[in-house]
Amino acid sequence: MLELRAVTAGYDRRTPVLRDVDLTVADGEAVGLLGPSGCGKSTLARVAALLHRPDAGEVRLAGTPVPGFRHRAPRALRTTVGVVFQQPRQAADPRLTLRDLIAEPLRATGRAAEVADRLAELAPTVGLGGDLLTRGPHEVSDGQLQRACVARALVLRPRLLICDEMTAMLDASTTAALVGVVEDYRAATGAALLAVGHDRVLLDRWCDRVTHLASGSSARA
Repeated sequence: MLELRAVTAGYDRRTPVLRDVDLTVADGEAVGLLGPSGCGKSTLARVAALLHRPDAGEVRLAGTPVPGFRHRAPRALRTTVGVVFQQPRQAADPRLTLRDLIAEPLRATGRAAEVADRLAELAPTVGLGGDLLTRGPHEVSDGQLQRACVARALVLRPRLLICDEMTAMLDASTTAALVGVVEDYRAATGAALLAVGHDRVLLDRWCDRVTHLASGSSARA
């Protein structure tokens, strides 16, 4: 599903965060990416999600070489990937209600007609009941906002989920609930998963295999 070949990436070409990194996630596979803070895990996740152009190397999704990143990536490739970030308040537009936050990808891809049905399906799945969908990010907890971000990542029915430290700011019960949501989705659809984190115990329990990323080096099992 996902192939990263000899990826070098960072925010300054003179001092890349990652050098010659290889990583693969097969169809339906759950891969954990483990490493210390500052090793480039999140940068690699952004490259895999087509949000950051690498300085060198190749990214393939479903066997197709990615010809561009961010808005230059073909929509058919962009919409195969769903992403959940570590800090929901940085990932959420503060002007939107949770309802509009979840629906945003549908509207952006011309599928507004699906909004009502997908919200009715996803809101109870992620545990957003009552009037929570009508509230803004500043009116809900971090855990509730992250639930909305997970729903947003699932709304287009992606074939690959990238969870970048998704549970780092959550309590144990919310962590278990959202991991359960992701796993239920994967069981129903066969989606692949790249779970980025620093908690070896969680990644070992969650994933089929765990790959270690040392600072500036290639990922290895």
